[in-house]
Amino acid sequence: MLKDKVAIITGSVRGIGKEIAMLYAENGAKVVINYPFPVMEEDATRVVEEIKQSGGDAFAVCADISNFEASKTLIDETIAHFGKLDILVNNAGITKDMLLLRMTEEEFDQVINVNLKGVFNCTKHATKVMMKAGGSVINMASVVGLAGNAGQCNYAASKAGIIGFTKSAAREFGQKNIRINAIAPGFIVTEMTSVLSEKVKEATTNSIPMKRYGSMKDVANTALFLASDLATYITGEVIRVDGGMAM
Repeated sequence: MLKDKVAIITGSVRGIGKEIAMLYAENGAKVVINYPFPVMEEDATRVVEEIKQSGGDAFAVCADISNFEASKTLIDETIAHFGKLDILVNNAGITKDMLLLRMTEEEFDQVINVNLKGVFNCTKHATKVMMKAGGSVINMASVVGLAGNAGQCNYAASKAGIIGFTKSAAREFGQKNIRINAIAPGFIVTEMTSVLSEKVKEATTNSIPMKRYGSMKDVANTALFLASDLATYITGEVIRVDGGMAM
């Protein structure tokens, strides 16, 4: 489905980002694995080797996407290595959960800088490259950005911002054949949700019409669809992958 396409997936050393990267590679894409800090180089190299051993093509770039110039370097190194860029998945994100009365300015700023400003940084640099041949940008939002969640004012604000950003950018780049969409996952089985107590898991499961958490593959499959030619007339959309939780 993505034969000979070049894709950057930010924050792709583990979790949903890695799942997307692996699925894209399986479907013929040349993949750029991104990680923010040099200490993660070994993990990134491991993912690259995993892709290559499966017959795919990949390389890794260390770039903190909350930094404007580092984000440009990520795009520049991709072009230098693969010669083009067709797909950008803005997946990198962090949480710093805390009730608003106790949340520090630093905790708010850190989440906004990575989750929201990082999307701006990477999209701005990537779309300049995509202007000639078109492309697909996929932003990782969240159902929390639609419905809010106590203790996550910073995270919810960043994800709601991504949704507004996605719709606005889609309007700007529609005539340039650059499609910009967002995915809003609900409760997905990841390292983040693995730390939740059984009581919390039971309560959240009861709020989901399908009565179960989703898998990372569920999110990756949606990212594959949006990046592929099956979605050539879809832009400015927010697709919930949440088992019906935020209907």
